[in-house]
Amino acid sequence: MILLDTHVVIWLALEPEHISRPASKAIEKARQEGSGLAICWDTLYEIARGVVRGRVQIIDPLEVFLENIESLFVVKPMTIPIAIKAAQMPSSYPSDPIDRVIGATALIEGIPLITADQRIRQSKAVHTIW
Repeated sequence: MILLDTHVVIWLALEPEHISRPASKAIEKARQEGSGLAICWDTLYEIARGVVRGRVQIIDPLEVFLENIESLFVVKPMTIPIAIKAAQMPSSYPSDPIDRVIGATALIEGIPLITADQRIRQSKAVHTIW
């Protein structure tokens, strides 16, 4: 199983050409092997917020778009260990709370994170694919 950062989910749905070759290969491999693709619960919120603010353009109604996203991924819930790990992420990791929850989810679940976010990748706190 691999975890996808919010922007990767959006790109996968709307602009797959933005996804790097190694990330695309990892996504395809996870699909073929049936190991699964996961997102954090807060990715659904981030997508909704992006649409409402006009930063993400979609054709379908927001509810339908989110239902489609939810049906394609395993949605990882917030847990106490994830909350604690998010609060304890090193200072080299981005301070954005949602980024911290996504990174902590990858760590607690023991799965890699697909992200283009250079700050997350440079922190070396989480195993990333890009």
